[in-house]
Amino acid sequence: MRGNVDAQADMYCLISPESRVPKDHPLRRIKKLVDQVLKDLSPMFQKMYALDGRPSIPPERLLKAKMLQALYTIRSENLLIEALEYNLLFRWFLDFNLMDPIWDNSTFTKNQDRLLGHQAAELFFARIVGLARENGWVSDAHFTVDGTLIDAWASLKSFQPKEGPGNPTDGDGGNPSVDFHGEKRSNATHQSATDPEAQLARKGRGKEARLCFGLHALMENRHGLCVQAEITTAHGTTESAAATELLGRQIDESEKPPQSLGADKGYHSAEVVGFCREQGIKPHIAQIKNRKVEGLDGRTTRSLGYQTSQRVRKRIEEVFGWAKEIGGLRRTRKRGAARVGLSARLILCAYNLVRMGKLMVDPPEKDTLATA
Repeated sequence: MRGNVDAQADMYCLISPESRVPKDHPLRRIKKLVDQVLKDLSPMFQKMYALDGRPSIPPERLLKAKMLQALYTIRSENLLIEALEYNLLFRWFLDFNLMDPIWDNSTFTKNQDRLLGHQAAELFFARIVGLARENGWVSDAHFTVDGTLIDAWASLKSFQPKEGPGNPTDGDGGNPSVDFHGEKRSNATHQSATDPEAQLARKGRGKEARLCFGLHALMENRHGLCVQAEITTAHGTTESAAATELLGRQIDESEKPPQSLGADKGYHSAEVVGFCREQGIKPHIAQIKNRKVEGLDGRTTRSLGYQTSQRVRKRIEEVFGWAKEIGGLRRTRKRGAARVGLSARLILCAYNLVRMGKLMVDPPEKDTLATA
């Protein structure tokens, strides 16, 4: 028998958002982790705001909302605010009641400077890594480093000469056609009018040049968690310099150097290998054919630990892949290295929380590199 569709009628219903969330929903585990981290950061949040005046939107809700945006691939903050109006799961995650009003999307923009000034994203990221370390999910012995490019929120048409007249256009005020064929353009002579900090870069020979930022990450090899991250201009910092910077931070935080560092051929340089040897770290770095670097030879590359690191290091591509495809970082919607860095760290926080949520259910595996 065919059922009938009854028109919805106004009614009163006593219900809580929590009751509509399945008991085994993965967001429950993530919420538990996030709430614990935010509770530890409460003293820092207290310093961010004045003691008197009109109450603001709690920073805890702003950060948790950004987690939702990354977890559910919501491409803009406008759509995120729209979803908060009717999505019971999102309201429960942010501790909203059904009738609580939602803030305006401009709140995110207004609070960016406050979050940047107090390094809230860096502290949030570091506390999540610290929580993972407390639970035994982070290795302090074996790491992998790598970098990738993030497309800037700027068009190649905006890449204009720093001095002199700009490239000729067809006069269309909405979407002009810019003629720059035959012109030699470089970061030294040209600059984007949309995002001056974005720079031309290419992934390799034969690839097209794009306006980009560089994302550099350090991953621990036990469960593939990202423990250090940095956003730079595409040509402002080389991969080797970024790797030594991230390694130095890790050594300062753990108060001891790791045992090994895995990396691809882009890090086969005297700077990285020399730094590793000075710190007592085994450089498990892929070699470029016919390039000789002191400190990395057959005595290292023939070891079982080197082969294991080279196999495990490919997992860092999962970090970048998730951040770009799920987190929306393939092309950022922010301008400037500072704001892109804020967005990237929050997306990497979401990635770590997903991994940690799974580890809460499945017991941690034995560290396969412990004897490597």
